[in-house]
Amino acid sequence: MKNRRDFLKTTAAASVGLALYSFKTKEENSNQKSSAINKPIVLSTWNFGIQANEEAWKILNNRGRALDAVEAGVKIPEGDPNERSVGFGGRPDRDGKVTLDSCIMDEFSNIGSVAALEHIKHPVSVARAVMEKTPHVMLVGDGALQFALSQGFQKENLLVEASEKEWKEWLKKSEYKPIANIENHDTIGMIALDSHGNLSGACTTSGMAFKMHGRVGDSPIIGAGLFVDNEIGAATATGHGEEVIRIVGCHLVVELMRQGKTPQKACEEAVARIVKLTKNRNKNLKDIQVGFIALNKKGEYGAYCIQSGFNYAVQDTSGNKLIDSAYFLK
Repeated sequence: MKNRRDFLKTTAAASVGLALYSFKTKEENSNQKSSAINKPIVLSTWNFGIQANEEAWKILNNRGRALDAVEAGVKIPEGDPNERSVGFGGRPDRDGKVTLDSCIMDEFSNIGSVAALEHIKHPVSVARAVMEKTPHVMLVGDGALQFALSQGFQKENLLVEASEKEWKEWLKKSEYKPIANIENHDTIGMIALDSHGNLSGACTTSGMAFKMHGRVGDSPIIGAGLFVDNEIGAATATGHGEEVIRIVGCHLVVELMRQGKTPQKACEEAVARIVKLTKNRNKNLKDIQVGFIALNKKGEYGAYCIQSGFNYAVQDTSGNKLIDSAYFLK
């Protein structure tokens, strides 16, 4: 039989053990909470990203694939005749022709792209068809149009009355001076992480208003306007495409995340490179705008741009919100 002293020792030891177990359990729960992946989640550029996110969320919230979500999401502004910088309703080039650029990329690094495509309302879906139904990754111009028609896409007039009126007014002076943050050179780029932990992205635009016929920016170029690495993260860009192409911007952002940088820091460093090159070329930073958004495998995100005015939309289980991006020029 145990004496009173032995009983007290046993009781004290049990109490200490219980306290240690309780502390350890709380610590483990805390670590599990801090390492939890924020999924599903979708990001997209500019204020029309709110409506685009809502469409993508219908798929993501039902455990659908990120690829399907980003295609469905960007089709919203593509098909809106009142949206003047993407798809149907987009402003024309200097010859009065609406030419569209788009690309898409999935979790397996499958890619598809179209550039200088005319008469097709949803170039992102043509880009996906290139990815899934051809041995190529990019079709351009008339070849892209003929492929789209062969796949059942309908040929339409994409030049709406308001855009045609602006073009005719522009012809009076024919000055090509894109103004930063005036949405005549914007893009919807969308990146998403689905419930299965897989990433995909899409990027689509009508390009800069009154550009030279045949001009292609960064939006349909994998690595420039969009890049997805399912082991690391995804990024997409908006703004003056020539500047994004110059640094292969979205591939750079993803590689910086591979090196351990947060999505926010990766976007900031990519912008810093553009700033440095712009200064080296004696160009005025105030004349250009570039914005990046990025998302990693944990569901963490970030954004950065050259000057104020760029915003982006984020939707996850907490809701859908529009965020003003941090920027370089103060």
